[in-house]
Amino acid sequence: MQLLGNISEHGFDHLFMADHVSFRNGSGTDGFVEVAALSQLDPRIGVMISIYLLPLRHPLPVARQLATMARIAPGRMIFGVGIGGDDRHEVEVCGVDPATRGKRTNEALHIIRHLMEGEEVSFSGDHFTIEAATIRPTPKQTIPIIVGGRSNAALVRAGRYGDGWIGVWCSPRRYAEAVGIISEACAEVDRETPNWLHGYQPWVGVDESPKRARAAVAKGMESFYQLPFEQFERYTPFGTPQQIAEQLAPYAEAGSRLFNLKVVTHDPADEVVLGASVKSELEKLLA
Repeated sequence: MQLLGNISEHGFDHLFMADHVSFRNGSGTDGFVEVAALSQLDPRIGVMISIYLLPLRHPLPVARQLATMARIAPGRMIFGVGIGGDDRHEVEVCGVDPATRGKRTNEALHIIRHLMEGEEVSFSGDHFTIEAATIRPTPKQTIPIIVGGRSNAALVRAGRYGDGWIGVWCSPRRYAEAVGIISEACAEVDRETPNWLHGYQPWVGVDESPKRARAAVAKGMESFYQLPFEQFERYTPFGTPQQIAEQLAPYAEAGSRLFNLKVVTHDPADEVVLGASVKSELEKLLA
């Protein structure tokens, strides 16, 4: 509770949590369980799963979980979904053919969106068959669905089924291009254009010493991904709060309305304060 209090007092509006069933060596956390718990600790803070591995789950229980979150944390949840893929074995161990992840996700999103709108859903697809399914009560406030992924297929998915896209590891130029692809995909299916909630989710290394900032974020990313930092460095902001804000501003100008910052500092105790400094500097640039 003390941590959440510090976060809200420093002006952050939401926390985001990842989701993995058995990542690489078996690690992970259940995104729904974590955001449900966090949502009850401070009514000032929104929560987001980013990203939930939707193809590993059946859409009906997921719709129930969303309806429950709409009741216990009304207006405070964002649902980020993706197909995963960093660890093929994680998908296979759940009994899912990795080659079907995209189609499974598309079918699941179709079903979930109609259930969340209060409809009775009957659906027969390649991966899911549902007869006369309903979820009650219908959420009074819509939970935005944000689609993650860097491929064009993910962007089309966001345009057809999502309320936005959460980008990662891309340039501002690619980000702007992605926003255009999403809008085109939405128009192609004659869907009413949502009030797009696009976002960007980078790791950031923060320190008054850029050298220490780079060392901190490199250590964190190499530990998590088990890959050399050089593979991520091009798209990983690091430096002083002002330097990071300058690197993030072009994404906002390209269409990002929210930032999920994985803040890494030399001393973990400084993450909230230095992360807040990044937020403040970014707001100055965008004012």
